[in-house]
Amino acid sequence: MKGTVKSGKGRFLVTLLLVLLLIAAVLTISVTIGAVNVSAGDIGKILVNKISGKDIFRIAWEGKTENIIWNIRFPRVLMAFIVGAGLALCGVLMQALTKNPLADPYVLGISSGASAGAVCAILLGWFSFMGGYSVIFGATMGAADSICLSLSIASIHGRITSTQLVLAGIATSALFSAFTNLMVYGINTGSDKTKMALYWMVGSLSGATWSKLRYVVVVGVVVIVVIFLFAKELDVLLLGDDVAETLGVDTRKMKLVIIAASTILTGVVVSVSGVIGFVGLVVPHIMRSFVGSGHRRLIPMAILGGGLFTMLTDLISRTIIAPSELPIGVVAAFFGAPFFLYLIRRGNMGKK
Repeated sequence: MKGTVKSGKGRFLVTLLLVLLLIAAVLTISVTIGAVNVSAGDIGKILVNKISGKDIFRIAWEGKTENIIWNIRFPRVLMAFIVGAGLALCGVLMQALTKNPLADPYVLGISSGASAGAVCAILLGWFSFMGGYSVIFGATMGAADSICLSLSIASIHGRITSTQLVLAGIATSALFSAFTNLMVYGINTGSDKTKMALYWMVGSLSGATWSKLRYVVVVGVVVIVVIFLFAKELDVLLLGDDVAETLGVDTRKMKLVIIAASTILTGVVVSVSGVIGFVGLVVPHIMRSFVGSGHRRLIPMAILGGGLFTMLTDLISRTIIAPSELPIGVVAAFFGAPFFLYLIRRGNMGKK
């Protein structure tokens, strides 16, 4: 038993180190590559100067180069990380809630609902009373509406099965996507808002700024801390509701925590990035194969893995057809959709 525990811990540490190294590598490449190429050494000097608030390093670079690195590329790369981390965490939570490996915010319709709410705020001016937070509020409300609709559709005789919830989520996702398209094309005036909504619907991190990053990080950290406190309860929840209640877990309370955390985090993430699918589906599965199903190890690894996955897809999206940019949602779907089909096929084979 002790040997197994040590082996599991060693595998976790090796995986953690490898993922951290890959994150550092992708971050460096993402910041250096672009329309203006900058050496890693100059980036390090810019970073030191900005963090210290002093011109410790004096080298000859143009002011616009420093602005590109600090105010455009760094916020975008960090936003990609926190967006991916949030979506991966939501995927872990959804899979624990439904006990279904196919569950994630995109499949269950939460992302599409958040997208619809955000588009309402952008094009129709809804939630204007929230001021600069109208898009965030709209996305969160849309996410809440979508998960409530999925839960109500999936409810059979007062009991929700995981299969019914996934099917209901797919239907809900299609419904909210159709509603979003109806708004965009029905109110298409050729304005900048319409163009922004069209591009944003398939995911984009081009509008990342330090101010947007700040509130996403705050919400993300709060949700991560809260969820990590319930790691043991999440493990027990995987055993089934009846067993969990026998072991003293309030399953109703736990499910409410999961739904609330996923709704808030997905709403905030989608409000700044648009719809990026399959992150919450692919990453938890990959990390679970390395560190197991225990949530004390799975949660941090899913967070790091989600950040790495989204940073990598964002790097591909802005370099593969440079100087043009491909929506990040397209790149994520290119990797995620085949994985989704693989999981379905594996599940069907397992039933034979």
